[in-house]
Amino acid sequence: MPTEALAMRGRLSGPSALADYWALTKPDINLLILITTAAGFCLALPAHLVAFPILLLVHTLVGTLLVASGTATLNQYVERRFDAQMRRTKRRPLAAGRIEPARALWFGITLSISGAIYLAVAVNILASLLAVVTLLSYLLLYTPLKRKTPLCTLVGAFPGAAPPLIGWAASSGTLSLEAWVLYGVVFLWQFPHFMAIAWMYREDYERAGYHVLPRDKNGSASIAWQTLVPSLGLLVLSVVAVLQAEDGLTYSTGILLCSLCFLYYGGQLALHRTNANARRLLVASILYLPVMFLFMMLGSTHRV
Repeated sequence: MPTEALAMRGRLSGPSALADYWALTKPDINLLILITTAAGFCLALPAHLVAFPILLLVHTLVGTLLVASGTATLNQYVERRFDAQMRRTKRRPLAAGRIEPARALWFGITLSISGAIYLAVAVNILASLLAVVTLLSYLLLYTPLKRKTPLCTLVGAFPGAAPPLIGWAASSGTLSLEAWVLYGVVFLWQFPHFMAIAWMYREDYERAGYHVLPRDKNGSASIAWQTLVPSLGLLVLSVVAVLQAEDGLTYSTGILLCSLCFLYYGGQLALHRTNANARRLLVASILYLPVMFLFMMLGSTHRV
C-alpha cells in the first residue's frame, strides 16, 4: 500500500474513527464488567444505610471502565497480528489496519493510567491496586499463555473474576469473605462461558496459534470437565445460598434455578459438542451472571 494511503488512514477522523476507538475498548465485555463491579459495590453496603452513595458508585464505575477499556485496547495491540488471522477478529480496528498500532498503544496506556489514578483519588487505593493487578496479570500472564498452553483459561480466570472485588473494595474499603464468594462465582462462571466460545471458534483459534484447547484427543474431554465441574461448583454455591436464607428464600431459590439452568446447558455441550449447543451455552452464560447478581442484590435488600 502506498505511503500516502497509510498516512491518510492514520489521520482518519470523524464518526468512523470514533467508532473504531470505541470498538478497541470492547464495550460488550465492559458491560458485564460494570454489572459485576456494581453488584460487588451494592452487596458490600451496610444493612442499615442512611443514603445510597450514588456518587461513589459512579466514580467506581468510571474508573473501572477506564482501566478495563485500556486493558482491552492493549490486549488487541499485543494480539493484532494473530487477530488478523481469525475470521472472528480480523475486522477489529487494529487487525484490519484502520488504526495505527502506535496510536492504539498510547490510547490504551492513557486509559489504563487515567483509570488507576481516578480510582485512587476518587475512590480508594485498594480499588485502584486491584484494578492495576488485574490489568498486569491479564496482559503479562494470560495473554502470552494463550499461545503456549491450554492452562491459559485457568490463569485468565483469576484476573477475570476481579470486578466484584473492585466494587466491594470501593464500597467498604476492605475485602471480606463475602467478597471472595462473589469472586468465586465469577471465577467459576468463566470456564463454561469460555468453553462455549472456544468450541465455536476452535478452528479460528488453531489457525492463529492459540492453545485454548488441547490439540489431541483430550480436547473434547477438556471441554467437558471445564464446563461441568465449574457449573456444578456454581450450583453448590447456590445451594449454600438457599440453606443460609432467612426471609429471602424467594431470591435464593431464583439463584438456585439460574444455576440449574446453567448446568443444564453446560451439560448439553459436555455431552453433545455441537456449535448449536455451544451457542446456547454462550447465551445462557451472558444472561446468567447479571441475573444471578440481581437476585443476590434483591435478596440482600429484602433482608435489610
